Amino acid sequence: MEPTWSDLGLRAVTLDDLPAFFAQQLDAEANRMAAFTAKDPADEDAFIAHWTTLLHDETVLARTVLVDGEVAGHVVSFEQLGATEVTYWIARPLWGRGVASAALAAFLTEQRVRPLHARAAKDNAASLRVMQRCGFVVTGEDRGFANARRTEVEEFLLELRA
Repeated sequence: MEPTWSDLGLRAVTLDDLPAFFAQQLDAEANRMAAFTAKDPADEDAFIAHWTTLLHDETVLARTVLVDGEVAGHVVSFEQLGATEVTYWIARPLWGRGVASAALAAFLTEQRVRPLHARAAKDNAASLRVMQRCGFVVTGEDRGFANARRTEVEEFLLELRA
């Protein structure tokens, strides 16, 4: 896939990025695809509180994705249940343009923890492809309640090994 953008970069997340992140995560279709989202994506106070906690947690590595100088999303790794997990969010207008794959690949050069874990809703084929392009392999399956869909959703468990 040939990218349709000229410049992609990552930098540390700043408080100035949060308004763009908040606006991106208000997209109903993006929430449906991500599935595992905030209980109320429109609750800006909860959103800011969550990100403030992340930005003060030394175990979290959070990067803003910039495409042609504009905030395009984020990639974050965090510790959960003794393992390091990665997640990402890319603004919907950039879907299908190689941004997620390029951003995750760039992030993986900085986040060297292995194994690194990830999850993807089973019906989110695009996210599964992004992870697999970056070397993640499916290691299992799980089910969890997805706030965005208000029901349990099947998901793939993925791992990037050394």
